[in-house]
Amino acid sequence: MGLFNKKTETTTVRMITETTGGFYSWNGRAYQSDIVRACIRPAALAGSKLEVKHIRETKDKPGIVVNPEPYMQLLLSEPNALMSMPKLLEKMFTQLKLNNNAFALIVRDPNGYPLQIIPIYCSSAEVLDGSELYLRFLMRDGKRYVFKYSDIIHLRRDYNASTLFGESNMGALQSLMGIITTTDQGIVAAIKNSSVIRWLLKFTTSTRPEDIEAAVNKFADSFLSINSGRGVAGVDTKADAIQIEPKEYVPNAAQMDKTVQRLYSLFGVNDKIVQNKATEDENNAYFEGDIEPIVVDLQEEMTRKLFSRRERAWGNRIVCDAGLINAASYNTKLSLVAMVDRGALTANEWRRTMNLPPIDGGDTPIRRLDTMPVTEEGGNE
Repeated sequence: MGLFNKKTETTTVRMITETTGGFYSWNGRAYQSDIVRACIRPAALAGSKLEVKHIRETKDKPGIVVNPEPYMQLLLSEPNALMSMPKLLEKMFTQLKLNNNAFALIVRDPNGYPLQIIPIYCSSAEVLDGSELYLRFLMRDGKRYVFKYSDIIHLRRDYNASTLFGESNMGALQSLMGIITTTDQGIVAAIKNSSVIRWLLKFTTSTRPEDIEAAVNKFADSFLSINSGRGVAGVDTKADAIQIEPKEYVPNAAQMDKTVQRLYSLFGVNDKIVQNKATEDENNAYFEGDIEPIVVDLQEEMTRKLFSRRERAWGNRIVCDAGLINAASYNTKLSLVAMVDRGALTANEWRRTMNLPPIDGGDTPIRRLDTMPVTEEGGNE
């Protein structure tokens, strides 16, 4: 490719990837941490509940048409052969929260229409700035692929130093995960030390090794067994019994909690969000502060990359319906029946929030007779 024969300016982002499981000393595998995974899961699950729609709203024909093109409707429900749209979004939200960058490739037919959307799970991404912008990805298997940036859905957060990429979480995670991992290992070491030698029999005379072993076993069976029922140990003049108390360091609970809270703050969650104990207002605050900016970025990026400039000019766009109302309390959902009376919601839209099936005629807006439009003179029409 001629692109690689010319001098180019490159910028690279390193991604956090996982290769093995199990307990580990901190080495960059953040997703293996139960705390990091708990921080990421609420956003990933919230993203998986988004309903992605194709909207067409033209000036010459007032009104909104939902999913007017069958090919786009199919793409937004089944982006590729391996996953549905909820699973693709869950994967992208997970990558975004972990790396502050998430990528998905748009595969097009010969006419330029999108056929598939495939998430890219890479070790690094590099900018190739030539006559046209390209990204070169290093995959987990060591292979490299180059794609046009116009064919990449790119989500990013902490957009700071780099022109194209979001700032990696690695620097912020390194110190926190080092503390957490060291703390975990200290607790494990303290548990292991609970089985170390706690009594020393010091023999005052020269004794054969087999006699020492026999005396130790007899002392343990007589006085250290939980079945002995004794609280007093006695030895003869041949040996002195000395008790040993290991002094292992166990991290302070308050210190551990502060470190976890710092990690929660980095990912924008708290105990209630992670443990699904948040109230309706707390869930709404989390959505507005953490999830909604991603939703806005996602729908704008999908609109730009899935439609040409001409198609966008004709009113085509992608909308990600967050369905936040479905997380509302039962009383809040019941109160929305007033919106049905005023035509703000259809009966079927309201029934969907209550997890009820649609009814015939439920997609037609209705309005109470005492809520007529107001004329310019200030009276009812």
